Amino acid sequence: MRKPLIGLTPAHDTDNNDIKMRPTYLRALKAAGGIPVVMPLEADEEELKQLADELDGFLFTGGPDVHPFLFGEETQVHCGNVSEARDRMEIGLLPYVLEKQKPVLGICRGVQVLNIAMGGTIWQDIFSMTKSDFPIAHTQPFAYHMPSHTVSLEKGTMLREIAGMDTLRVNSMHHQVVKDLGQGLVASAYSPDGLIEGVEMPGYPFFVGVQWHPEYLWEKNEEVFRLFKRFVEACSEN
Repeated sequence: MRKPLIGLTPAHDTDNNDIKMRPTYLRALKAAGGIPVVMPLEADEEELKQLADELDGFLFTGGPDVHPFLFGEETQVHCGNVSEARDRMEIGLLPYVLEKQKPVLGICRGVQVLNIAMGGTIWQDIFSMTKSDFPIAHTQPFAYHMPSHTVSLEKGTMLREIAGMDTLRVNSMHHQVVKDLGQGLVASAYSPDGLIEGVEMPGYPFFVGVQWHPEYLWEKNEEVFRLFKRFVEACSEN
C-alpha cells in the first residue's frame, strides 16, 4: 500500500539562514503511517503550485512569531523575531493547498499562520495583552512531554470527534494565540482562560489547527495520537 507523502514547513534559523526540522514531527507522522517530506523554504510560485499538487497533505509546524504587518498591526513591544522568508512561503502555499483540497494540520505557530492566511488575527503577546483571574502557564516551566493545562473541545467539531472526549490535557509553549478567526474557520478548543486553542474549517476534508504540541505527547496518549492518524488517513485518500 502506498504511504502518503506529507509536506512539513521548515523552521528557519535567521542567524545563519539554515532550515531545521524537529524530529518529533517526523516520528509522529511516520508512526501514523505517513512519509514526512521537509519542504524547501525558498520556493517560487510555480514550485509551490507543484508541491500542492504532488504532495498528499501539509503540516504547518511550530516556530517563531509571524510578522504583525501580515495581519494589519504594528509590532507590539513583546513580539519576537520573525522570518520573512518563512512567512512568505507558508502564506503563499496555503491557497494552492486549499484549491487542491489537500489535508492541512497546523501546530502552534502553524495554527496562527493558517488563521492569518485566512484573514484572521492573533494576540501578539498573551501575557501583556490579555487578562485572566488565573493566568495559565502558556509557556510551561517543565518538559514538553508533560501536559501543563487542559483545553475544552467544542461540541460538533472534528477535533472533539477525533479525541473522543470533551477535555484534553495539553502541553504549552507559546506567547501568541489566535484572536479573531479567519474566514471560514471556527474555534474548536479553548484554554481555561478563554483563549482559542484549536481551529478548523467545517466542510473541508481535513483542516485542523491546534495551539499545543501533540508531537511531544502522542507516544503516551492515544487520544492525541488519533489526531496524527486521522490526518494521515485523510492524506491517504488523495
